[in-house]
Amino acid sequence: MKQAQAMQAKLAEAQGTLRAEGTAGGELVKVTVNGAKEVLKISIAKEAMDPEDPSMLEDLVLAAFKDASQKADEAMAKVTGGMGAGLNIPGLKI
Repeated sequence: MKQAQAMQAKLAEAQGTLRAEGTAGGELVKVTVNGAKEVLKISIAKEAMDPEDPSMLEDLVLAAFKDASQKADEAMAKVTGGMGAGLNIPGLKI
């Protein structure tokens, strides 16, 4: 039980401290997330804003978030290593 609590604490710490940045449109849009995939920052260059085509900016933000999310998953997998090996816990990607 203590091992499970220690593993849970390590996961929570990693999720809070990890940062992953995703980009889209040649870095016109940048999204930073933590290990829990909570959005921490969004940066949008003026060149990405076209009042005639708002859907383009929407697509860039979505693509940057997906990129950041994938990078966060990869980084969390490295952090957790084999911590949960053998534990088949639904919804926990380790």
